[in-house]
Amino acid sequence: MNYFKNLSLVLSLTLAMLSCSSDNNDETTTTEETDTNSVDVNSDYFTSSLSISTIPCTLSDGTETDCYQIVTSSTPEDHYMGPWCPDNISDDAEAGGIWLDDGNVYDVDGAFVENLATFYDDDTWQMYDANGDIYITESEEDCIAAANPDVGEEYENYCVECLASYITELTQTWVIPITPEYQSNTYDFLVTGGPDAEAGPSTRGIALNGIEYSAPAPVSNILGAYTLAPFDDAGGHINVHQGYHYHAATGESTVISQTDEHSGLIGYAMDGYGIYELVDADGNEATDLDDCRGHSDDERGYHYHIDSAGNNNFIDCLHGAYVSSY
Repeated sequence: MNYFKNLSLVLSLTLAMLSCSSDNNDETTTTEETDTNSVDVNSDYFTSSLSISTIPCTLSDGTETDCYQIVTSSTPEDHYMGPWCPDNISDDAEAGGIWLDDGNVYDVDGAFVENLATFYDDDTWQMYDANGDIYITESEEDCIAAANPDVGEEYENYCVECLASYITELTQTWVIPITPEYQSNTYDFLVTGGPDAEAGPSTRGIALNGIEYSAPAPVSNILGAYTLAPFDDAGGHINVHQGYHYHAATGESTVISQTDEHSGLIGYAMDGYGIYELVDADGNEATDLDDCRGHSDDERGYHYHIDSAGNNNFIDCLHGAYVSSY
């Protein structure tokens, strides 16, 4: 299903009025004109358990087109979930997940939990008892309460661990354009609770296993409540509303390797453009990425490269029109 569609970008007054009016402050005008190709989403690249159908849809630029509707159970079929919280401060890295802080990825082993007071220079941190046993949420009710933005003091110094058994009935539906429509402007992502009601989606994209590439985890809120909500080694964790979702890409999920040593395809953004790994087969990062973390080549057309895992981020904006209705 892969093929190239040449797009001719016409920067007319009419398009400017539609795409970046002064009343729609969710878009940021780029300063450089870009000619690019768009490569269709390849549904064969998604893992087999997903339900994928073709439906009519309307994009944010008014384009009426066809989209893929992708329904997932919110659990990955290509890797295990967890663990997240180690049980005791003597546990090694195999017993826990990871934590993302200031661009770095840390193993959440027993020693990390034991040294939180030093790590964050705050003696309030004391997430274990006299036997070294770590305080961990133990039920779905605890998971929901501890993940609440207004978490109560009773969950202070708890490691928050929500389990797959809490989301057995949950499904997620994603709709992305089959043929991406490149825009001269970029769409910012919606900040939940923010002032930009007209901004684009908050979800960055979906991995090839159907799992959401989510907005950055609210690390400051988590730490402000003296809780820790680790990610597993794949960069994901669970809440009962989103199910399992990623906050980092660590190479654990499905990758479609490229024949020319380019970094592998790992998912699609909400505008239908491909999301590729950070580095290529030689370990090199692209040096010509735009503000959204995208660029174009003859083989893949316009596409994105994922951010470093420690940055709690995937891509920075959308350069294509996203689905507004279907």
